[in-house]
Amino acid sequence: MALCWLMMSLFLQTLQAHSDFFTSIGQMTDLLYTEKDLVTSLKDYIKAEENKLEQVKQWAERLDSVTLLAMEDPERFVGHPVNAFKLMKRLNSEWANLESLVLSDTTDGFISNLTVQRQYFPNDEDQKGAAKALIRLQDTYQLSANTISAGDLPGVVHKSRMTVEDCFELGKVAYSEADYYHTELWMAQALKQLDEGEDSSVDKVTVLDYLSYAIYQQGELDRALELTKRMLKLDPTHQRANGNLKYFEVQLEKQRKAEAAAEGEKHDKRQVNKRDVQMKLSNDPLPERKRYEQLCRGEGVKMTQRRRSRLFCRYVDGNRNPRLLLAPVKQEDEWDHPHIVRYFDIISDYEIGKIKELAKPRLRRATISNPITGVLETASYRISKRRATVHDPATGKLTTAQYRVSKSAWLTAYEHPVVERINQRIEDVTGLNMLTAEELQVANYGVGGQYEPHFDFGRKDEPDAFKELGTGNRIATWLFYMSDVAAGGATVFTDVGAAVWPKKGTAVFWYNMFPSGEGDYSTRHAACPVLVGNKWVSNKWIHERGQEFRRPCSLSETE
Repeated sequence: MALCWLMMSLFLQTLQAHSDFFTSIGQMTDLLYTEKDLVTSLKDYIKAEENKLEQVKQWAERLDSVTLLAMEDPERFVGHPVNAFKLMKRLNSEWANLESLVLSDTTDGFISNLTVQRQYFPNDEDQKGAAKALIRLQDTYQLSANTISAGDLPGVVHKSRMTVEDCFELGKVAYSEADYYHTELWMAQALKQLDEGEDSSVDKVTVLDYLSYAIYQQGELDRALELTKRMLKLDPTHQRANGNLKYFEVQLEKQRKAEAAAEGEKHDKRQVNKRDVQMKLSNDPLPERKRYEQLCRGEGVKMTQRRRSRLFCRYVDGNRNPRLLLAPVKQEDEWDHPHIVRYFDIISDYEIGKIKELAKPRLRRATISNPITGVLETASYRISKRRATVHDPATGKLTTAQYRVSKSAWLTAYEHPVVERINQRIEDVTGLNMLTAEELQVANYGVGGQYEPHFDFGRKDEPDAFKELGTGNRIATWLFYMSDVAAGGATVFTDVGAAVWPKKGTAVFWYNMFPSGEGDYSTRHAACPVLVGNKWVSNKWIHERGQEFRRPCSLSETE
């Protein structure tokens, strides 16, 4: 028993070092083991109090089936965004309700265990972040609320349905952000499932209250009025509904008079794509955002058959590098301009496992730049345990951004022979000097994990972007894919319409700068949201210094 509690203590210390669970699928698997321990403890507790705690026993049996299924393949299970959201919701909200139910009991074994572990559970930010991720996936991949609620996502193994409470929770999160478009979608889905007879602790009146207000905020007075009338049939004494009924009727009459006065202008608001309107009112650069989402769905790729015929596969030996002469590397052209190449079988399963093992305990949420202003992600690469940090251009302080949902860690060559071997392999294949490159960055994407469009290099208006490193600009990017992704997760180049899909054991490489030293603006790229699965990548940013004789400068600006 003492050994068991010692192991639990060490495990909890590991969890205590982490936050923002929803931003890393890899770390969220730890939560499944935590929840499994809680279920086991809870079942022991029930055996002692079976007659008195029948309600708790039913709870445990329901969760036991979930955790048993999850343990078959934890990463794949939590890679399903609905499962990840429900895990955040259970540990943040529902276990607290259970704790309140059994607190008065005389047997304190389970209670003390639960109380100790609850301080390391996901918090409100995690639950809210997972909910926002589901909404982001809904938009990017054009999924209906009903499709997500039914768990009908591509590539899923553990199909998971959403309850009325789950849909209602997503609607509330959108409502708290004044996002009435998504409030409507999820409240309407909750109402649909209630109308179909699903049992729920959430009543129709509450759902209709949110739904009618969200629709009113989007200017659809007639629909808001209809829903308010339905609400009053269920609860004639509802004070807010009675007040809204009179208000909506007055406003609707004014609207009809105004429309009658302007006969020549016909404007059917229901024909307007509400999300497009919402995006236009936001600060998002709409054209790039649309291109980004289209590429993530596999649409709008600008590669004609004629251009594709000029792409080739080949074996390369790094200009007769001795380490590659007998074992050349398989290289394939992914894109012509910018020239993006993929290397196959470039990292082994053993090396991937070791890199993940080294990185996982130190994964941290990255604080990064705004992709609109283009302020760069920078790192003091001589520090082995650090976060990728940038400054908010408005406040001058480090900030965590919602447009990158992932956690990252940095590995130095001297930490393990595998890291050193990987660095040497990149140098052998590219012919570039790794002594001035940044450390190997390992990233694990979370629920709906993404990184919106950005540049890897510093532009002319950022002369001090990498001044602290003293190694010049980022001349090239090398990106390892360390996992397959069931759906989503592509690397897309928004300016040229290119999309590169993850494939475990491969790596892609491109130059961020021309030989003249000018930045190649066609390399603006993004990591698409992970729809289903677990995405692990590692990358190496290679700098200018040390490449003077390996990639000589040219006189042509865009050679």
